[in-house]
Formats: sequence, structure tokens, C-alpha cells
Amino acid sequence: MASLIVHAQASAVEDAEALRKAFAGLGTNEKAIISILGHRNAAQRKQIRVEYELLYKEDFLSRLESELTRDFKRAVYLWMLEPADRDAVFVHEAIKKHKIEYQVLIEISCTRSPEELFAIRRAYQVRYKLSLEEDVACHTSGDIRKLLIALLTTFRYNGNEINDKLASSEADILRDAIKDKVYNHDEVVRIISTRSKAQLSATFNCHKEKQGAFISEELLGDLHNDLAVMLYGAILCLIDPKEYFEWVLHKSMQGIGTDEDALTRVIITRAEKDLLYIKELYHKKNGKLLAHDVAGDTSRHYKHFLLTLLGDEK
Repeated sequence: MASLIVHAQASAVEDAEALRKAFAGLGTNEKAIISILGHRNAAQRKQIRVEYELLYKEDFLSRLESELTRDFKRAVYLWMLEPADRDAVFVHEAIKKHKIEYQVLIEISCTRSPEELFAIRRAYQVRYKLSLEEDVACHTSGDIRKLLIALLTTFRYNGNEINDKLASSEADILRDAIKDKVYNHDEVVRIISTRSKAQLSATFNCHKEKQGAFISEELLGDLHNDLAVMLYGAILCLIDPKEYFEWVLHKSMQGIGTDEDALTRVIITRAEKDLLYIKELYHKKNGKLLAHDVAGDTSRHYKHFLLTLLGDEK
């Protein structure tokens, strides 16, 4: 369930006019920007952008970037992008980091629907003038490349039907591979990257019944191995994405400093989907409200914007 609180919108034209007014003068009225954009759904935000550009003959996103700063600017910019285009940006940034962020690629490939993943690949081509799989292949190699390309280019069946016999046989394949630490086995990659989420859930349940432990728990014993880490992340994202996103949020605010990229990514992408459930899980697991920790680890307009998307700042 979404955390975003959508206020009644008089019209996209009036919102565009109010935003233009917020940009006017010597200073920017950040509170006005948050009060409008922080309470509009994706369709409304798209219409605001269209109407603004028709009225004022300037690119709305470019104007936003010129008016805002630092983490607040990045969060609002990403919020204004269409979901597929936004995910394309996340993938590109993850690839271009000095040390490629495999976790982000796993997250997007395994938590988006087949249709969403297809749209992301199309948006990537439009924005960066090359295919997503081509870019990933150029920046990775070996077993990691094989797994990532398989996950990012698959079009999984999205239904609920399962084959119990198949689940049992593939649970055995995964058991043997993990026992022998052969994480790059073609059959492991095939199963993880092509089976529907419902079928994988049945396979993992079979594994637990036979082995007395979840498959992800067994991978935890070999987390110095990059491929084992990636498989662990993929399994968690595929079977229990809310658990995964809670973990990312918690990790982003642990210790000294804050991982603003991860914090922004999860709140921006889940605010219109399941962030309310993720908030509840966060409270249950950590004994603290997510809003409390976000407020303690962020500041100024960036803080207020994130809290607005969390539904904790009306």
C-alpha cells in the first residue's frame, strides 16, 4: 500500500503556475514545491510538467535543477521522472560508479514486473543511446555478467500457477549447486532468471522442507563470494521485496553517515507502491519509526520532502 498522500488537485495548470511563482524572485520557495509535488501522483506530475512547458516554453526539469541543490534537487528530479526513465537512471548510475553497484542492478531486475523491466530497457535506449544489456556487458565480465544479463533481459511469466514436481526437482539442483559452491552453474542461472516468482517460491519452500533451512540462509555462509551475495540479493528481492527494501533503508542509516542514494531510491520508487507496508515492517524489526530515523539522518528541505513522501509530514 502506498504511503503517498495525494491531495485534491485543482488543475495541472494551476499547479504549474504556483510552481513558476515558487521559482520567481531572488530565492526559491522550496516549501511550496514540496507541498505541490509531494502530494501528486505520477499521472498528475506528468501533466504538471506538460502544462508548465506549454505555458512557459522552458524545460521543467532543467528549471528544477537550476533552482534546487544537493540531495533535495536529486530527490525531486527523480520524483518527476516517469518510473521506467527513473529506473534507467538508477541502472546507469550503478554501472558508471567506480565500483559497479551490483545490488542496484539486482534490485531493479528482480523487484520490477516483466512489463516494467521491458519499459526500463526501452527507456534506457532512449536516454543513453545504447541498450541496457550492452552497457552492462561492457562493464562486467564472467559469471557476474552472465547472471546480470540473464536477470535484466528476462520476461518472466507473471501468473500464480506452479508445478510441484518441477519445484522439487529444481530445489535439488539448487541444493547441490550451493552445497558444492558452484554458483555459476548454468542451471542455477536459468532457474533464478527465468522462473516465475510463484514457481520460485514453491521451489524455495521445497528446499526448506528438504533441508530444514531457506536457501538464502545457506548462502549467508559464503558472503565473501560476490556471486553468492548476488544470488542472495536476487532471491530476497524475488520472494520478499518488502523485507529487502526494509533492509536497504535500515542499512542506509546505520553507523556514521547516511547513504542518501539508497535512501532516496527506495522512498522515491516505493512511495506509490508498498512503502506503507515497508514502514510497518521497519517499525516491527527495529522498534523505531522509519520517519524518526529519516528525520534524524537528513536535514532541511531534503528531510521534509522525504517525510512528505513517507506520509509523515502533511
